Amino acid sequence: MNPYTIFSEIIAGSAPASKVYEDADVLAFMDIRPVTPGHVLVIPKVVARSLAELDPALGGKLFQVGQRVAAALRDSEVACDGVNFFLADGVTAGQEVFHVHLHVIPRTPGDGFGLRARPTSPARADLDYLAGSIGGSLSRNAGFDS
Repeated sequence: MNPYTIFSEIIAGSAPASKVYEDADVLAFMDIRPVTPGHVLVIPKVVARSLAELDPALGGKLFQVGQRVAAALRDSEVACDGVNFFLADGVTAGQEVFHVHLHVIPRTPGDGFGLRARPTSPARADLDYLAGSIGGSLSRNAGFDS
């Protein structure tokens, strides 16, 4: 898979973008296909097709910038009542551009945006089993204490 995307072109300055924020590591700009007015994308300036390829510290910075953008959306003419963060990691999750990107989506009453899901009610034993499996994987693979 080609690691270069439209986001690489935006970072390089060879494609246009309506920038909201930029520093040495991160760029935030207006989504050209917004789901609500003021929809912003926050991306790392390094190529990372998935979260597995992204340095965790840089992932944290994406969310820190996202928090600042969310506050700015509330304080700007967007004047939203709430904000959703959305990050799709992988085709099945809905990722379309294979460069990690955090959607910062301003919300207002009746804006028409929403997540559709069918929550289930698993037994506690099933939740405990999966929690153990996930926690064990974290301990083995990421150096976390469980």
